Amino acid sequence: MDPLPGTVFDPLPHRLLREEPVARVRLRHGEGHAWLVTRYEHVKQIAADPRMSRALTVGRPVTSMTPHTLAPAGGVGRADPPEHTRLRRLIAPTFGRRRMRALRDHTREQAAELARRTAEAGPPADLAETFIGPLSSTVVAELLGVPAADLDRVEQWRAGILSSDTTAAEGEAVKKEIAGYFADLARQRADRPVDDLLSELAGARETGGLSTRELVSTAVMLTLNGLDAVRNIVATMVYVLLTHPEETARLRADPRRLPLAVDELLRYIPQRNGVGMPRIATADIEVGGVTIREGEAVYVFYPAANRDPTVYTDPDRLDLERNEAPNLAFGHGVHYCAGAQLARMEAEVMLETLLDRFPRLATAVPPEQIAWRTGTVNRGPVTLPVTW
Repeated sequence: MDPLPGTVFDPLPHRLLREEPVARVRLRHGEGHAWLVTRYEHVKQIAADPRMSRALTVGRPVTSMTPHTLAPAGGVGRADPPEHTRLRRLIAPTFGRRRMRALRDHTREQAAELARRTAEAGPPADLAETFIGPLSSTVVAELLGVPAADLDRVEQWRAGILSSDTTAAEGEAVKKEIAGYFADLARQRADRPVDDLLSELAGARETGGLSTRELVSTAVMLTLNGLDAVRNIVATMVYVLLTHPEETARLRADPRRLPLAVDELLRYIPQRNGVGMPRIATADIEVGGVTIREGEAVYVFYPAANRDPTVYTDPDRLDLERNEAPNLAFGHGVHYCAGAQLARMEAEVMLETLLDRFPRLATAVPPEQIAWRTGTVNRGPVTLPVTW
């Protein structure tokens, strides 16, 4: 797909949502066709249907946005129940509400320190590099157990795996490197466990709770998503707030509405370039009057569902006081994002800190001059130059 400026919504799914909500498509890579589902209720139906399999995508050349498969086989993202249920239970405590409440105060302290350093350095500043990126990387690294000294290397792997321009051979080579890294790190944690997810997974492997392949695949997926998605989501949220000053002024006037505002921002921002991971139908399934046949591939597009006019009033308008249907930014069903609570907590802490510390925060250049990522799966600004 062509690069899209700022938060401009992809016109194709926007049109299909209204004209052909269950559409037959062929993407840039892979073989054959797939179904693309864009309407809110249809997306929820597909995502929650146990007859839609992620595991059956392994080894299939399904038409896709990238020449290589992003999610590694064996992990929680490409498993079906009961294997998925077993893996999800292992990681659930790390991302649960209780752990997030305990982590919030620590994240606030880190955010305050980064904001202090940014303020002392003076404007202009690139918030993506001085504040959002470092904080999101530190939080996910501490939680999962990636040493700070290794973050630069993991970031390079992240960029390679999540690029839509990476060839199949290059993608497999990067995944092999990162798999070896996490396998070695898990062996270290098995000998010297600490309070992080990798230690818990390594312990579960020692007692037969999961295989080395499952451990590595799950760790890779969670780490890369945590590093990339949160950075891009929060940077885009800040960009949206700075380009909607009236909405932001209302939020400043009543900071208690921040959680509701984050929900609306999650609904509003287009988080992805193109579709995510496919599913394979294990039976004939009717969706929106269309029959999806057994063995056919199906994609759901959550950003389009979040703009469904049958669910949201004036869906293309940002309204930080909106209180309608829950957004689908983190998915739905058994594959609802395991790190959703973490991402939401980080977004709330970062926005809270910025709104409080920099009351006159503004873009340092005209918004149309801000460069956005191209050739990658997740959307977001390359840099976020601001002044105050």
